[in-house]
Amino acid sequence: MFSPFNQTISSMPLLDKGVSRAITAENPKGEKGAGGQAYHPVLGQGRKGSPAIKLVKAGETVTLADIEGAGIINHMWITVTPKTDYNNMYVLRDIVLKMYWDGEENPSVEVPLGDFFCLGFGAVYKVNSALVSVNTRGGMNSYFQMPFKKAARIEIENQHRVDIPMFFYQIDYTLYPEGFSDDLDLAYFHAQWRRTPITTLGEDHVILDGVKGRGKYIGTFFSIQTLNRFWWGEGEVKFYIDGDGDFPTICGTGTEDYFGGAWCYTKKEGDRYVEDGYQTPYLGYCYFSTRDDTIEPRPFHDDTVVPMRSLYRWHVVDPIRFENDLKVTVQSIGLRGEEYFEREDDISTVSYWYQTHPHADFPRLPSREERWPR
Repeated sequence: MFSPFNQTISSMPLLDKGVSRAITAENPKGEKGAGGQAYHPVLGQGRKGSPAIKLVKAGETVTLADIEGAGIINHMWITVTPKTDYNNMYVLRDIVLKMYWDGEENPSVEVPLGDFFCLGFGAVYKVNSALVSVNTRGGMNSYFQMPFKKAARIEIENQHRVDIPMFFYQIDYTLYPEGFSDDLDLAYFHAQWRRTPITTLGEDHVILDGVKGRGKYIGTFFSIQTLNRFWWGEGEVKFYIDGDGDFPTICGTGTEDYFGGAWCYTKKEGDRYVEDGYQTPYLGYCYFSTRDDTIEPRPFHDDTVVPMRSLYRWHVVDPIRFENDLKVTVQSIGLRGEEYFEREDDISTVSYWYQTHPHADFPRLPSREERWPR
């Protein structure tokens, strides 16, 4: 049987019973024949009259999509200014993206907008992967398939201190007949953000915990500001599956290895070693900076900051399956010379997974200020 979740090159000629829809500021309900109707004062009707939400007020929650019926969200594109003024620089950490499936009260996705799209620290840079891409000047795209049986709701909450102008978005989805997934073992898409501002020596940063249900873990976005000298990436990523106790079922060989690199991510240029980033469909080292790229340089302001690094890993062909529960952690361990040592670092992560419902409530999302980078 043809599966709506098998959208590969080889499946492109195959037809199903789905209908294509898209939600934008111009067609907020994704209705048939309702796109491009807005009126532009100069160009007239249907000529780019409403390409964006013109203003998202401070403290306001805006519903981007409120879909009734059964279907799958296949693609999202969003762009917004990364800062509003010199005092309000972290728009991408201040907007919170939330998603709800089939009428649930608590969100299955609750992540700062930028981090959801692999943009750490409120910064904008390019990401080139199979599931998330961020293109020139901050065009953010996701290709996670997000199924629902009865309804889907996507919101943004503006926790920025001031109003945000011009929020652009498009949500592309397919509607299917009711019961389209009855023969499928369906799980729902989830994503969660966590931060440990200073890791405790000998204790792991928790990427995900409290998961109850059956599902698959499918990705990690990892951001770190290193607070100690020397190499930072020796900590092992651990997956505690279905009742594991003190020790996990799956334990990697180090942070650099989990994200698919090796040998401290450096290359030699002349007499110096420099960071050597990479981006592939399923894993990458997408960002390194020692300057706050969101700050406008001023004579009295030093924008040199603690080093910032961001990496992603998608478990597309190697998902971590669980039947009852899951916990994911990463150690903060470094290398000084030839000696390993416990570190104190600032780590934030996004975990992405599919699971059956109901899902456990998420821990409290840290406040706006608690999410800001150092």
